[in-house]
Amino acid sequence: MAGRLLGRALAAVSLSVALASVTVKSPGCRGIPAFRNSFSSCWFHLNTNVMSGSNGSKENSHNKARTSPYPGSKVERSQVPNEKVGWLVEWQDYNPVEYTAVSVLAGPRWADPQISESNFSPKFNEKDGHVERKSKNGLYEIENGRPRNPAGRTGLVGRGLLGRWGPNHAADPIITRWKKDSSGNKIMHPVSGKHILQFVAIKRKDCGEWAIPGGMVDPGEKISATLKREFGEEALNSLQKTSAEKREIEEKLHRLFSQDHLLIYKGYVDDPRNTDNAWMETEAVNYHDETGEIMDNLTLEAGDDAGKVKWVDISDKLKLYASHFQFIKLVAEKRDAHWSEDSEADCHGL
Repeated sequence: MAGRLLGRALAAVSLSVALASVTVKSPGCRGIPAFRNSFSSCWFHLNTNVMSGSNGSKENSHNKARTSPYPGSKVERSQVPNEKVGWLVEWQDYNPVEYTAVSVLAGPRWADPQISESNFSPKFNEKDGHVERKSKNGLYEIENGRPRNPAGRTGLVGRGLLGRWGPNHAADPIITRWKKDSSGNKIMHPVSGKHILQFVAIKRKDCGEWAIPGGMVDPGEKISATLKREFGEEALNSLQKTSAEKREIEEKLHRLFSQDHLLIYKGYVDDPRNTDNAWMETEAVNYHDETGEIMDNLTLEAGDDAGKVKWVDISDKLKLYASHFQFIKLVAEKRDAHWSEDSEADCHGL
């Protein structure tokens, strides 16, 4: 009993730290409750309202992780009202649906076995061999042998489409350049008076939504390697290139990924694949090609999980997958680029 109470206490403390409100001062963002990071920005309010939808609504933002049907299936989640998302709220009648996709149960190399298998003893909240089971948001609680989503209830238990119990780590490279006219001059937005920034967007094959390129971190792989690999596979179709073409792409990507870059976000993501026992976490990093010289010499070509790829102007009109809208907004703020025609919208959508 004492051990269980201690576990709950540690989990509560870690969640409080991970999702605590910290005041960050930034132009136009006075006194905003925010998640602390290495740079000042109009940051997210990371509590149970973490990661609002792409329309920037201020409603309970643990939204996409409660949507039905579950991606790639006809499975309907149990409905979870906003006021009962948090685990600290007592809900004795909570009866989530159990679902793990057949593709995960088939036992691919990127997936864990079922918790019930006798030869599976995961080390949650720590590095488990080459598999990282630590959360970027601190300790998470284990209940009945299963990790518990630190952001709250989702209406579904099991792993869904996710391979790992607990955090599933991804990396999202945000590649940007300035929009220029035919003479090579940066284009300024006529209303905001700020230069227009563009980023490389892909259209996901699985759901048809536009998104930042990115994917899962392989066991033992460095985040920097994942960022480069995923951009090459999804935005340059590197998997289908000849050896000579791959070498040329690699050389140019090495230059790009050695450029000025910013850590935009690190932590939990409100993703439609999340369950009570498995969830997405990511590191979103912005690599900026200031002159455009590198990216102008790379031909975008969709590959792997991407159906289409193109340069997209950054603005508050974007509709993007999962929490990507917020990531792009932060990039615009940090680069002092155009975001909205509304001069009072600096911090809207947080």
